[in-house]
This record gives sequence, C-alpha cells and structure tokens, in this order.
Amino acid sequence: MTIERASAKIIEKSLLQDKKIVILFGARQTGKTTLSHNLLDQIDGRILRINADELKYIDVLSSRDFSKMQLLVGGYDVLFIDEAQRIPDLGINLKIIYDNMPDLKILVTGSSSFDLANIVNEPLTGRTATFKLYPISLQELKATTNVFEIQNRLEEYLVYGLYPELMQYGNAADKERYLLELSNSYLYKDVLELSNIRNSSQISKLLKLLAFQIGSMVSVNELAQNLGMSQETVSSYIDLLEKSFIVFRLSGFSKNLRKEISKRDKIFFWDLGVRNCLINNFAPLNLRNDVGAMWENFIIAERLKYLSNNNQFVTPHFWRTYTGAEVDYVEEKNGELTAYEIKFKKARNKAPQTWIDNYGSNFHCITRENFWEYVM
Repeated sequence: MTIERASAKIIEKSLLQDKKIVILFGARQTGKTTLSHNLLDQIDGRILRINADELKYIDVLSSRDFSKMQLLVGGYDVLFIDEAQRIPDLGINLKIIYDNMPDLKILVTGSSSFDLANIVNEPLTGRTATFKLYPISLQELKATTNVFEIQNRLEEYLVYGLYPELMQYGNAADKERYLLELSNSYLYKDVLELSNIRNSSQISKLLKLLAFQIGSMVSVNELAQNLGMSQETVSSYIDLLEKSFIVFRLSGFSKNLRKEISKRDKIFFWDLGVRNCLINNFAPLNLRNDVGAMWENFIIAERLKYLSNNNQFVTPHFWRTYTGAEVDYVEEKNGELTAYEIKFKKARNKAPQTWIDNYGSNFHCITRENFWEYVM
C-alpha cells in the first residue's frame, strides 16, 4: 500500500517555487529516502542523487572548493543528498553551492545527527525550509482508507505502531520481527555515534525505564539512581533521544501558582510499536494494564504529527497540581489555552475546577468515539 505523506506537497513547493534548500529530518526508517525519490521522480530535468555513505562524494562536498563542487554538480538541475550528516562542514559547502548556483534545486535528508551536529543551521540561515518526517500518521492513513477502517484497526496501531514498512506485513510475527530488527539495528545508531557510549546497553536500559513510565511524570534523579549514572548524563541522553525522534517530552504548564507541578516532564514515544518492543510486550489490549497510558501516548503523538503536517504551531504541555488535579494535554497558542482529557473508555465532561478558575473552560475530551476529530 502506497501512502502519500502529508508534507509532500509543501516540500515540493519549497523546493520548486520558493527556491529554498529543503532539509528533511526524521528518525531512521520513517521513509525520508522514499518520499524524496517519489518527489524527484515527478520533476523534469537532470537530477544528481548522492548517497553520502560513498567516500567519493564526501571528499568533494566537504572541500569548501567551489571549482571542485562545480565539477560534481554542474549541468544538473537538482541535487539530492541522502543521509547528509555524513559530510563534514556540509552547511558551509551548501552555502557556497547555493550562492554560486542559485538555479540549482537542493534537497537534503538527515537523521538526528544532522541536526545535533548543527551542520547546517548557522551557515544556511534564511536559505532553508526544514521539515520533519515521523512514522505514518492517522491523517495520512485516512487518505487511503476511512475512519471506520482506522477505528477497527486501532488495537493494531496501538500495539505495533505505524512505521511505514509495517504496512506490508500481514501477521503479528513479521511485525514483531521487524520492530526487533529496528530496535537492535537502527534505533540507537545516531545516539551512539554522537556520544561516548561504547555500546547500546545504557541507552537501552534508559529507554526501557522510560517505556514503563509513559503517562507519568519522570524523575531524572530516580532514573540516574536506577542506572548508576549522574543526573547530567541521564539528562543528556534523554536530550539525544529526543533529537533522534525516538521520544518527546511535555513540560508541566504553570503560571507560577504554588500548587502547580512544573519541574518534571512527561516523556512519550513517537511510536508505540518501538515502545512495546523495548518492554517486550505485544499482548492484546484486553490482557494489558497499560492501555490508558498507551492511549494517552498515542493521541498526543498523533496530535503533534497532525499539527506538524499542517504547519500549525503550538506549545504542548500537561498540567497537574500537588493536590491531584490534572489535565492530560494542554496546547498554548497566541496566549490562549486549550485543555484535553484523553481517556480510552470514558471521560469527564469538564476540566478540573482549579483549571477553570485559573485558565478558563476551553476543554475537550478525546476518546475512542471521537479521536479522529483531533488527529485527522
């Protein structure tokens, strides 16, 4: 099944009409290369497709010598560089090409290290259009099916996630095998390359602890004690995992009311299949005790994908007081707040009174019966 990515048209516009260097970030295996080739196949003109794993290209594209780079890219209409984080000083070299060959269209993909190494941000200020590609979203699935079918397959998506390659597997064993291979071979690769960790065991242990705590506030101090690491090291690893598009965090919302909890984050996974693989639990929902937390993770991740795909920008939070009042998810935009309760089975009709008294009554309940209104 071919699924058109929601960002494809705006990426194409940025590349062809806006004359920007298009940079496509995303975790490994989310389909960056496939999306790029699909876009390029629809473009007229000569296209130079470069895999940055090949040394012959790295030497030229890191040379800062326009005469050398012109020999490589001259005569082409489009330059595509895949996994461009392999190329040292790429940002300044792309700037040289862009400034000297303004008609050349440039598309670049990179995983987390591309962003972490800050290769392109400074040299290319004002010259780029940046996009992030996540696992398949429900909004993208809806383009090839309908809400009824998605609702019927909800358990599958909660248990196995939405990585693109999973769409071709028809049975549980193949899905589990793929997720195990993904976790063992790809998941930690960028983090390991960008840190001093010699093996993935520390990262794996940290991720497993985080996987058991989705929906709960995370104590970095407790994680550090459990792992025998310093708090600074644990914080740096979480930062790397977030920039590798494996996890994301929500901060506690607060206007400095003394009773509000604001110093701890919640940490969620961009894909529940990866999360369930880490804890080795692909059991059906009726045999699990973590369905509520999974549903909260699923809806928040899908909501954030939806907002990103549609160029809507909000600041996401959760909200909780020391007395136990809480809101699962809060969006802050242009000074306005919207509160969301996320419950798999049933939800209350209004926000906690403390929230209403301080922040208003703009409140929604998201359940299995209406989730598509918020994520599609």
